[in-house]
This record gives sequence, structure tokens and C-alpha cells, in this order.
Amino acid sequence: MKPIRIFLADDHTVLRAGLRALLNGEADMQVVGEAEDGEVCVRQTAILKPDVILMDINMPRCNGLEALEKVHQLIPESRVLILTMHDDPEYLRQVLATGGAGYVLKQAASDELLSAIRAVHQGGIFLHPQHAQLLLQQQMASAQREPAMSDQEQRFQSLSEREAQVFRLVALGHRNGEIAQMLNLSVKTVETYKTRLMEKLGLRTRSALVRYALEMGMLNAE
Repeated sequence: MKPIRIFLADDHTVLRAGLRALLNGEADMQVVGEAEDGEVCVRQTAILKPDVILMDINMPRCNGLEALEKVHQLIPESRVLILTMHDDPEYLRQVLATGGAGYVLKQAASDELLSAIRAVHQGGIFLHPQHAQLLLQQQMASAQREPAMSDQEQRFQSLSEREAQVFRLVALGHRNGEIAQMLNLSVKTVETYKTRLMEKLGLRTRSALVRYALEMGMLNAE
């Protein structure tokens, strides 16, 4: 049986060394690479294509949430498990919305981390029971406060933050090259965002995208 191939992304050298020793000590796990910042993590994981990526949120040059989004686009088959000091439900929601497969606190016991790695490698989502309960409570409270969203609104809510940015700029008439400059992205990346958001919204043409934005009331202020 092949071991779970794991990549470590954290700017603390001592922590990475400890994690490497822990994980390599498991018969079914193998650390195949490391990075101390988000940019290196994205580059190296695109090459190595690990099964599971352990990633911190606070990293230089490209933080964990930005790196998570890029990794999810480049190698969606790799499962990203956030390992962080932040016991914050907002971070948790962002991680799950961006494609993360789990959220483990650094102060958690080592057996919880090992269980989390095995769970996400099998295709599951790992959350500490307290986190799962907190999310459920917040969703129930939100459902009681807010009217149900239309299908159109639900589809738009499924867009990532970057996809929503590209959506608005396209609706306002900007070309791909202009959007790339405004968001500091490559034209190819903008085209990828545009293709994916139109698939999510069930749109085929730019004019349909503009009509969608008008119906949502997104261009009124403009």
C-alpha cells in the first residue's frame, strides 16, 4: 500500500521539523516536500502533486488562504488541511469556502492531526466536533434571521471572492487584459476565472452575464 504523500507549508522551521518526524514515523505517511512561504508552496505542490498538504494560514509572500485557492485551482486532487493557531470561525468558513478539506489547531493532540490527514486523504472533511457544532449553530441562526435566497442568489454565493471580482469587472465592460492588470493576474488566469464562474452561474455569453448582474441589482450603483 502506497503511503500518503504529504507536503508541509509553514514558516516555522522547528515546527516543520517536528511534523516531519511525526509523520514520517507513521507507516502509511511520507513527507515529500516543504515550503516556508505560500509562493513556494504553490510552485512545489504543482510539481510534486502530494495527496495531502498541511498548510498554515500566516505565511509570508502569499498567505495560506491565497495559497489554498491557487493550489485548489492547479491541483484539485490534492487535499489541503489547514494547520493553524487561529481558533476563529471566520477563518474556518473561509477555508471551507475556498476548497479546504479540514481545519486543525496547532495545539491539538498529534493523534487528532494523524486522524485528520487520513480522513481527508479518503475524501472526507475533517473538523473538530466543537467547530462542526459552531458552524451548525451559526447556519441555523442565519437561516432564522434571513429569508431564503433565490436559486440565482445561491449560485452567485457559490463564487469565490476572486471569481466575484472578475464577474463584476466583466459585467462593467472591462476586457480580460484590463481585468488582469487591475487584479494583478495573468490574462490566462482571468480567462480561467471567467470560464469557471460562468459555468457555476449557468451562463454562456457575456450579454447573459450582464443581464444576470442587472437582475441581481449589482450595476445600479454604477
